[in-house]
Amino acid sequence: MIQLAVMKKNNKKKRIVAHLDMDAFFASVEERYTPRFRGLPIVVGSEPKNGMGRGVVSTANYKAREYGIHSALPITKAWQISEDMKKQGKPEVIFLPVDFELYNKSSANILRIIQKYSALVEQASIDEFYFDLTPALNFKKAENICRKIKEEIRKEEKITCSVGIGSNKLISKIAAGFKKPDGLFIVRPRLAGSGARLARRQVDVESFLDPLQIRKIPGIGPKTEVLLKNLKVETVKDLKQFSEQELKNILGKWGGDLYYKARGIDDSPIISEREVKSIGEQATFERDTLGALFIGDELFKMCENVFQRFRAAGFEKCRTIAITVRFSGFETKTSAKSFKEELGVKDFARFRVEALKLILPYLDKRKNPKLKNIRLIGVRMENFGENLPKIRQPRLI
Repeated sequence: MIQLAVMKKNNKKKRIVAHLDMDAFFASVEERYTPRFRGLPIVVGSEPKNGMGRGVVSTANYKAREYGIHSALPITKAWQISEDMKKQGKPEVIFLPVDFELYNKSSANILRIIQKYSALVEQASIDEFYFDLTPALNFKKAENICRKIKEEIRKEEKITCSVGIGSNKLISKIAAGFKKPDGLFIVRPRLAGSGARLARRQVDVESFLDPLQIRKIPGIGPKTEVLLKNLKVETVKDLKQFSEQELKNILGKWGGDLYYKARGIDDSPIISEREVKSIGEQATFERDTLGALFIGDELFKMCENVFQRFRAAGFEKCRTIAITVRFSGFETKTSAKSFKEELGVKDFARFRVEALKLILPYLDKRKNPKLKNIRLIGVRMENFGENLPKIRQPRLI
């Protein structure tokens, strides 16, 4: 109870935090640069290969979502849905590969626009941004600023975004998804008579959170949802019937965090700079294989990409490298090696050889006794020493 009282006191500092989330970002950018795609269902992700492709959907625009296609859906399923819709006389889905260079360019411009209005911005991902609007002093002024940001993005990037405004990062993130697409929703700490305003664009914290399904709380995944529903917890209001200790008994430390989230309490700061802990890449093969030459070639390509990013980020040393192997049955293994003599910016050949040494035992019975075919491999560099360069507003690469 003491901790809760302290956090409530902190909330009285009247922070104003906005969360900006781009609408179907990858697909929207593709639509912007190719006007003939406008109004058609678009999926960005793996190549479907007439229903034989591997991988998943990265982004589906809202037309494709009307078909039931969404992020993380297997690309084979998305292709089949498209075929079914075509048979019904509806437009077939346009499948496009991921173009990170194009998306990063748009993301950088969106960041520049936000930074014109806020001195403290955190880029949570390529298409999500938190920014501090506390200096605006009140929610009305914060709303006006966000409308200006939305309009500039629409004008310059020809795409839309949704914005949530609240007293902390938790509330603003949930609010940003409340009126998608092209929405703006405000959750005030307190708002008299707010129950009737939920259908419009603002409400207070308790009235906003209580009726939400528990999956709306960040961090609650499918397994936790099933566990809580077995306890007859469907909404955030249901969750609030449990004490902090009861939730800890059920979910461990996460239960204590969840107790505060259900009450809209969150004191996490906006972080404008992040330290890069690792640099890596992984790829799923078109077909599961144990072919040493093919896997070796794929590994070397990844090593080249990862090492280029290591140097471009400004690192000088790397003490640890690791590889990931996923077998046909989705069993996943990792191996790592740390060095007394660190890898430097001129040690690409050594990096490649050491990565190969780590993966070779998975190609024979040393670490693959049943000689299972391999579905995915990955390689990463980590443990860069004490002087980690800070990457301002990280990019998804």
